[in-house]
Amino acid sequence: MALITKKDIEGLDSVHSAFCISIFIPTHRSGKEVLQEKDKLVLKNELKQVKDKLSAQELSQKEVDDLVAPVERLIDDGEFWRHQSDGLALFLTHGFFKKYTLPVYFEAFNHVANGFYLKPLLPMFTGDGAFYVLALQLEQVRLYENTRHTIADVVIDDLIPVRMEERVGYDYEQKSLQFRSQHEGHGAATFHGHAGADRDRENEIVRYFRAIDKGLNTILHDEQKPMVVASQDFLFSLYKKANTYKHLLDEHISCNLSETDKFLLHELAWEKMEPIFDRVRKEKITLFKQHDGTGKTSSDIRQVVPAALQGKIDTLFIENREDIWGVYDPKDQKVKVDEAFGPTNVSLLNMAAIKTFLNGGMVYLLEKEEMPNPHSKVNALYRY
Repeated sequence: MALITKKDIEGLDSVHSAFCISIFIPTHRSGKEVLQEKDKLVLKNELKQVKDKLSAQELSQKEVDDLVAPVERLIDDGEFWRHQSDGLALFLTHGFFKKYTLPVYFEAFNHVANGFYLKPLLPMFTGDGAFYVLALQLEQVRLYENTRHTIADVVIDDLIPVRMEERVGYDYEQKSLQFRSQHEGHGAATFHGHAGADRDRENEIVRYFRAIDKGLNTILHDEQKPMVVASQDFLFSLYKKANTYKHLLDEHISCNLSETDKFLLHELAWEKMEPIFDRVRKEKITLFKQHDGTGKTSSDIRQVVPAALQGKIDTLFIENREDIWGVYDPKDQKVKVDEAFGPTNVSLLNMAAIKTFLNGGMVYLLEKEEMPNPHSKVNALYRY
């Protein structure tokens, strides 16, 4: 699955036509939603809305059908729907069609204008990034790929010995050395047997973990995503001896996996990951608040759009699911704000977001209460 790049964003932003169609839908990797073709139905609904918008602009039925034909063919492509991630983004106009299957959740949304609506793509490049969770037991090993909102299984059964006895060649439960944790899966292991045998037992586990690490390396060797282990404490201490993945967190999720379902595991993992992904955002919010009112920030879209185009914005905060419509005149660098979207205006927030991003700035889509200045839909921290 090829992720979208900054170059892709630049290419999409350069496309201008009378009818540029942008469609975003949430998708599923597996489960009943895939079996029941729910994602396909969501796309059909969004496409119907797009057709209505195109018909309202006095296109003939044939012109509408010709324009949306690539999406219609995609809806009927059964193989395509069997290989989805967490979100699907489609961009099409006359003679142009791009689709992106991405590990980021999108709310269902469509837009028809003279340029593509790209703002929902930007969380791919900020604090909602992907990470791994390795659920580690001697009886079972699972790997999950996650975003802030999603968790999905990664198939690794063909890469690693899933159970310890597959690695050491016997059923470890039949051995005289048995172990248990002191606090329902949280404390250090207590071994029963001679000291030498205890060391042998630890070495067996480390060898098992090395086999797991070697198998995982076949899919993780080029990855930059952080990974957190979920396990009993003593297992993590042994896994660290075997691990070669450079982006493993020093802290683990201390839990009894037999009592932790996948969704609770995701919640616990995000508690570990959020500070990592969110550190920069918090620093920028602090800087905005420190410099607000000094000329180094702005919450006025009339100032923000020209600044974004000129590459003056370091960080842009935009209220999620909101928009500001209007027109930018490049001759006098003036912004006219309208009350609603119409055939002659554009999303000023989309313009500001994409130009800030392409000029090297960071863009965060936030809930209203998270905005540095929640009284405005847009907050800009200038370079200085």
